[in-house]
Amino acid sequence: MATKIEGKSVKFEDALKRLEKIVESLEGGEAALEESLSLYEEGISLFRQCSSKLEEAKKKVEILTKAPSGKLKAEPFSVDKGAPEKSAGEEDLF
Repeated sequence: MATKIEGKSVKFEDALKRLEKIVESLEGGEAALEESLSLYEEGISLFRQCSSKLEEAKKKVEILTKAPSGKLKAEPFSVDKGAPEKSAGEEDLF
């Protein structure tokens, strides 16, 4: 997934790494006030962009989950198992 940083399209993972560096810098308390404000603004922008991409991915996972009747059915994605939990009688999509 790509997002934008300063008008450039970058991968979601790269945006997340940049956001982590910004958090480290702000937590370190070494930056001057003006630099801290600039980093904070960039961090908020990255957070919003990453959150949007994650929401899109979540919706795609929900859309790909089918109910036994053939109708689309939104189900929560199971982090522990790495796949949506199946109800009794559900079959694999592939």
